[in-house]
Amino acid sequence: MRALVAMSGGVDSSVAAAMLVEEGHEVFGVTLKLWQGPNGEAPTAGCCTVSDSEDARRVAAQLDIPYYVLDYTDDFSGGVVDRFLADYVSGRTPNPCIECNRTVKFDRLVDQMRDFECDVLVTGHYARTERSAGQWRLRRGVDRDKDQSYVLSMLTQAQLEHVRFPVGGIDKTQTRKLAAELSLRTANKPESQDICFVGSGDYRAFIRSQAPEVERPGPIVDEAGQVVGEHHGIVDVTIGQRRGLKVAVGEPRYVTDIVPETNTVVLGRRDRLSKYEVRVRDVTTVAGGPLPGRILAREPGD
Repeated sequence: MRALVAMSGGVDSSVAAAMLVEEGHEVFGVTLKLWQGPNGEAPTAGCCTVSDSEDARRVAAQLDIPYYVLDYTDDFSGGVVDRFLADYVSGRTPNPCIECNRTVKFDRLVDQMRDFECDVLVTGHYARTERSAGQWRLRRGVDRDKDQSYVLSMLTQAQLEHVRFPVGGIDKTQTRKLAAELSLRTANKPESQDICFVGSGDYRAFIRSQAPEVERPGPIVDEAGQVVGEHHGIVDVTIGQRRGLKVAVGEPRYVTDIVPETNTVVLGRRDRLSKYEVRVRDVTTVAGGPLPGRILAREPGD
């Protein structure tokens, strides 16, 4: 089997590549260049820094596998960063990692896999796939504390057929142990939780640098519509937020709604955060079939 392994420079993808090599497969390592600053500078935090690429390259050299860097900056900027900005401006709170997986990693890379004449695309995600009753299923990783199946929920049947997650069947402790046994330089490398295009700074500052129009003060109101404070931009708040609002009404209040049309933030009691109906878009069913117009969600155990 020929495998294309997406190597981020972290321990998980390093071990995933090593596991494929140990199994005797023909392995190719690739690192994705996803983001660069306005002057061409590489990110200083997140998953695609220069040091991360160097770690991936050196692991690939140690494993004696070919290694390439693929430039996906245009796809990433249009499919991930632009949507990130648009969502915050519209009062939503996006998850850029899901969009990156959707529009870049598992869309473009599956095509790239064929260019390399590979059979499977391999990543270091903590998730699993299995074939059952003629369909591919996406399963949670064995290590529930590290499970990443939720950021892979956009995978389709056609994509699941060609992807594999070797470390999904072990826990993080075992991953690091395997890396140490193989003397991989990433064995003790700490995990990064930063958004790569934001870096180690404040995402709000990034949004303001890219979309200055969001710096627009507006009212904070209670559920009766009475003004109880002022915000400096709706990008500063998210649904469910309690702290940092600088509003005192005698009891805890939470952000229950953001109305971009009027630049208004609405506060309410905690119980107002419970919703009995939600509208969703961009739905992907892993099983591949259509969804009905309405879906009933139940409490766990029901």
